[in-house]
Amino acid sequence: MKASIQFKLNDKPVTVVADDGRPLLWVLRTDLGVTGPKYGCGEGVCGACTVLVDGQAVLACQTGVKEVIGKEVVTIEGLEKNGTLHPLQKAFIKHDALQCGFCASGMIMKAHSLLSENPTPSRQEIIEGMDENLCRCGAHKRIILAIDTAAQDMRGERKS
Repeated sequence: MKASIQFKLNDKPVTVVADDGRPLLWVLRTDLGVTGPKYGCGEGVCGACTVLVDGQAVLACQTGVKEVIGKEVVTIEGLEKNGTLHPLQKAFIKHDALQCGFCASGMIMKAHSLLSENPTPSRQEIIEGMDENLCRCGAHKRIILAIDTAAQDMRGERKS
């Protein structure tokens, strides 16, 4: 059933008229032109579509748009502020942790949620926290390093 859906997207209020059961991923990509979240598997097992809803990582392919009514949705596009990349974005670039780039958006958004919940994760906690996000390029070691670097930067522990 079509409905007028209102939520905040990357700090801006948006309204879309869509089938209330439509996946958030398709509303973001098709209706709103936000292409950071990717369609990977469509079954909730790869993490390429990960976005934040009220600060929590969710799979946009498995989240109905009606579930975000009145909530804050943040995509990779919303992490950059006033031309400055988020520490996670900077660290992924620094450590070349985005080889083909397809999974990077979902990885960064999942890592953002992880670091919000645990700002001082151990290497093992990073691995476990990122376990549901797949990288087919094999950049896993660089992804873990990038997340650890970003965590340090976000805590103000690194000077570079």
